[in-house]
Amino acid sequence: MFQLKEHGTDVRTEITAGMTTFLTMAYIVIVNPVILGAAGVPFDQVFLATIIASVIGTLWMALLANYPIAIAPGMGLNAYFTSMVLASGGAIDYTTAFAAVFVSGLLFVALSLTSMRKILIEAIPENLKHAITAGIGLFIAFIGMRLSGFIVANEANLVGLGDLTSPPVALTLAGLAITLIFMSLNIHGGIFFGMIATGIIAFFTGQLSFKEGFMKLPSLPEGIIVWNPIEAFLLVAEFGLYGVVFSFLLVTLFDTTGTMIGVAKQAGLMKDNKMPRVRQALLADSVAASAGAMVGTSPTSAYVESSAGVAAGGRTGLTTLTVAILFIAAAFFGPLVGSLSGVAAITAPALIIVGSLMIGAVKEIDWDQFDEAFPAFLIVLAMPLTSSIATGIALGFISYPLMKIFKGKWKSVHPILYIFAVLFTIQILIAPH
Repeated sequence: MFQLKEHGTDVRTEITAGMTTFLTMAYIVIVNPVILGAAGVPFDQVFLATIIASVIGTLWMALLANYPIAIAPGMGLNAYFTSMVLASGGAIDYTTAFAAVFVSGLLFVALSLTSMRKILIEAIPENLKHAITAGIGLFIAFIGMRLSGFIVANEANLVGLGDLTSPPVALTLAGLAITLIFMSLNIHGGIFFGMIATGIIAFFTGQLSFKEGFMKLPSLPEGIIVWNPIEAFLLVAEFGLYGVVFSFLLVTLFDTTGTMIGVAKQAGLMKDNKMPRVRQALLADSVAASAGAMVGTSPTSAYVESSAGVAAGGRTGLTTLTVAILFIAAAFFGPLVGSLSGVAAITAPALIIVGSLMIGAVKEIDWDQFDEAFPAFLIVLAMPLTSSIATGIALGFISYPLMKIFKGKWKSVHPILYIFAVLFTIQILIAPH
């Protein structure tokens, strides 16, 4: 079924690769409930929704696309989801926000089935794509520092350094140091093992307890949150969440496509510089995003951590089938994950390190061309400072064609980008934020 011989692999190698991939990305099961929990989503709901979305996307990738690429809720968009709910001052609840995720997932499904996906990807300048990735990296690293108390509110300058001697901050620094050591030693699953090590320290210092035990049957206390596409579209229209939907869609599209191509190249699965079965691969993510929104999690994405499994020899869907099975097993350890995610210092180092990995995209930006560099700079700067991925994208997409016009290069800008610029201008000036 998985064509192991044709791909030069075997069952043992594929299972080992799947375990490696799972360990490198298992942190999302702990981190995601922390981030979405700030928006009021119940822990049990997010925990199981995270696993459901991951299993659906990863199984689709395994059984229909036959790629060693795992799917799970993406870092950055979960933080954006929460910041959007909190910044609304009660105007938008998490149900409405999930409606926006649901709509973006449905649109992603439609794009994955048509040639519009290719047109949209080609229309957006490479420098802006790299800036979006880097901006999200800064955004989630900032959130990690804020959650742990490393950065606190400051009347003089909005933010300032927290009390480094306080137990939570000291634990964060210790966890960060341990995780960085694991990463420096190229240990697969370094982030996950770093969280476990930090949890052990937290337990012996009295900051972590397991009052509810370690295992219980998984549950969805809120049931299915969003299911009707018409109601979801009406909620998006009522609250003017067009920019939010577009941001979810755009980031997921670029992140997923870029990650899939990168991992496929690493695994030697590209043919004539093209990715076979790309439609099924993209559908794995878009279907998972829609299903995840229905039960209560932020948009999914292809995980770059899949490259760890590829490095361990993974070449087929048997690798991702293994990942999906391990996610299912993790569903029965809700109390354990709940205890770990209840201590911000355990999850904060993961946010900071993932952010540092994402900021690396700035090296791909053409800083020598000012009309390319400044819009990218705006995106990177605005995302963490406004706590909004949508605002960062909007400022970049407005300034880019504007600078090209006055530079006399207006013909080099794709017509779709001009449309985006107009829509984002309307969104910023008129529509509610």
